[in-house]
Amino acid sequence: MDLRAALAAHRLVAIVRGDDADAALRTVLTLAEEGVELIEVSLTGKDALQVIERARAALGPDRPLGAGTVLSADDAVAAHRAGADFAVTPGLGEGVTAARERGMPVLAGVMTPTDVITARALGATALKIFPAAQAGGPAYVKALRGPFPHETLVPVGGVDEAAARAHLAAGATAVGVGSPLIGDAADGGSLDGLRTRARAFRAAVREMRP
Repeated sequence: MDLRAALAAHRLVAIVRGDDADAALRTVLTLAEEGVELIEVSLTGKDALQVIERARAALGPDRPLGAGTVLSADDAVAAHRAGADFAVTPGLGEGVTAARERGMPVLAGVMTPTDVITARALGATALKIFPAAQAGGPAYVKALRGPFPHETLVPVGGVDEAAARAHLAAGATAVGVGSPLIGDAADGGSLDGLRTRARAFRAAVREMRP
């Protein structure tokens, strides 16, 4: 898949992490029904690889589906086998290299300019500014745009609707959103609430289109 193009087009990555595998699967499918095109399933969730396998079977081969919290080469291999077609990492390490070796685009976690340079050398497709709130928020994204004007920057961590708008206005390509979007849905909570939040976030990122 062309991850850069998808991030630029959709501007939102939903991050699903839950303690109930069935609920996590329902969450993924509900997000897809609500038009959230980019979804990652964190490997720290319960039976996450099975969730990815089941989601891939339900969504078909063409819907983008990512594996998040890819830390190691083994994580990347397992995610690829489960059907993930892109990988997301919280930092830089073997997970980035192993995913790239298997043809998976990588949204790689960075915080500093040195991280950005290292991620480029490792072949990262896009850069996850993580944790975004602690890194300095939208002002930091704007500052990174100076030396790295052509990088695909995706702030993640503490991004609610207002922060999503602010990050996109500051020059982020997209935002990654976990609990402010997912709530308790992946633990068995309300899917109606999830639908409401998904519509609100989609509206928020649409407002910020260039």
